[in-house]
Amino acid sequence: MGMHGSKPKKQVQVLMLGLDGSGKTTLLYKLKYNESVVTVPTVGFNVEMLETDSSTPGMTIWDVGGQRKMRPHWKHHFLDTAGLVFVVDSWDILRYQSLKGVPLVILANKQDHPGALCPETLCQKLDLRRACEGRAWFIQPCSATTGMGLKDGFRRMVFLMKTPLRQTQEDIKMKMRSKSLSFASVKQAVLCGS
Repeated sequence: MGMHGSKPKKQVQVLMLGLDGSGKTTLLYKLKYNESVVTVPTVGFNVEMLETDSSTPGMTIWDVGGQRKMRPHWKHHFLDTAGLVFVVDSWDILRYQSLKGVPLVILANKQDHPGALCPETLCQKLDLRRACEGRAWFIQPCSATTGMGLKDGFRRMVFLMKTPLRQTQEDIKMKMRSKSLSFASVKQAVLCGS
């Protein structure tokens, strides 16, 4: 009775992409079942329908694997996509102890395209000041096709890599002056972690 004369609810396709390990499948099942589930790397894709309120269309979420071998196939899911969600692991890469304090250069590519976000806007949208706290970092606008900004980005990386070293050298010189030690002995002590 209730179905007679009513229009079926429209479904829209939403494509969820991101690199492998970014949490796409975990996110999808938390949305669908409100449960945290242990997942394995997605080979291929997962598809789930998410219900919305009656005034908006339901969503069919396509969670496509992010492994290197899957990325060339992402384009096959673009057709009829009404929305795109790109999941970024904003915690993982910068948290490793071995990367603590390592300089970071973000290449804001495709600046030659109309509507490309400027570095300042990217910085705000990605909250990079908070995410990159405790490290030297820089956003370099560039274009891989024209070459604009590429050399500057790598020059900036060299500069940032030298900057902590220069800071360390200044600290060493100050320690030498205060303790009347030779530069070589203080440098050796710092390099050995003494």
